Amino acid sequence: MRAVLLCLTALWLLAPARHSVSERSGSIERLDEGVDFCSLKGAVYVEEVESFANFKVYVEDVESFADLIVFKEQARAFADRPGLWHFTDVRAFADFSVAFTPTKAFADFSVFFSEFKSLAGCRR
Repeated sequence: MRAVLLCLTALWLLAPARHSVSERSGSIERLDEGVDFCSLKGAVYVEEVESFANFKVYVEDVESFADLIVFKEQARAFADRPGLWHFTDVRAFADFSVAFTPTKAFADFSVFFSEFKSLAGCRR
């Protein structure tokens, strides 16, 4: 019994880590076919280590090149639409986590931080 439990634990730890935010519960789920970055909203925790993050993100300098335009909300309650993110310092309060990467090729998607709430959302 103990050997079976150890094998199952090892398989769970070695599983691929692609994630997406579930529309119903707001929780993170596995996604093998790619990242659904257009549905990302809510509280965000910034990871220092890329492998701990749910998504690797590249910050664009120009709005036209970004996949997602993000507006930083001051309150978590107002981050209720895609592209509205509230950054939190506590990992347990976050809906998902991101790590910012300096190389666009290593990122799951790119974002541009807008000063205007009305521009937030997906570019596709």
